[in-house]
Amino acid sequence: MRWTPGGRSSDLEDRRGSGGGFGGLGGGKGIGIGGAIVLLVLSLIFKQNLFTLVGAGGGPGDTTSAGAVSTTPEEEKRVEFVSFVLDDAQSTWERLFQARGRNYEHAKLVLFRDAIRSACGFAEAASGPFYCPGDERVYIDLGFFDELDQRFGAPGDFAQAYVLAHELGHHVQRLLGTEGESVRMELQADCYAGVWGHETAQRQILEAGDVEEGLGAAAAVGDDRIQQMSGQGVHPEAFTHGSSEQRASWFRRGFESGRPEDCDTFRS
Repeated sequence: MRWTPGGRSSDLEDRRGSGGGFGGLGGGKGIGIGGAIVLLVLSLIFKQNLFTLVGAGGGPGDTTSAGAVSTTPEEEKRVEFVSFVLDDAQSTWERLFQARGRNYEHAKLVLFRDAIRSACGFAEAASGPFYCPGDERVYIDLGFFDELDQRFGAPGDFAQAYVLAHELGHHVQRLLGTEGESVRMELQADCYAGVWGHETAQRQILEAGDVEEGLGAAAAVGDDRIQQMSGQGVHPEAFTHGSSEQRASWFRRGFESGRPEDCDTFRS
């Protein structure tokens, strides 16, 4: 991909030095852990961040207690890349929403290491990147990109960009009020990632081989391939994200079309 290093997105929250805790939910904020749990439950029920009402910052995604971050130049380059993709993808969705008479509300992206608490609960890095609708944040441990390359055999910067665009696709679903079966939701997010890929191609950001990287990444994390890698047989009834063929196919559909309307996995 052609991208410009430098700077960080205003939508990026760096919690790599936070130790995976609750952020600013300690006694210094005026509420104890019991009160924090109550606020968390109510926030999920009413789909609002009620932590702000008591001056508790951003709830489980708050970054106020993050400590110093130990990092490397290579990792910081990844941070800059993630920032670029985040801003570019959200700018694309702003334009697409505006063209359809809607307002796009930005998601936040949280960097963490090893484990994290979000409005969706506790998660470990081993579970991979995820989007939490409860606090409208994408969470990722940058070490996943090494796993994507080495374990899943999907190298390249556009493969990494596909992962981020897929998670932001879930944010688009939240804004549109899309609900449904898990696999169809995941495949639609793949298609939305392809829609963003289409936009980048129109602006000559993509380079030779980038599309293949995206398709390779989509196929690499198919449920059938993951089951085979774990030594199991293929069990379609246990799929949560779709087969390799399905994921690559829906990414390609979004990439070739560039139209979110063509990502209706619930009717296809």
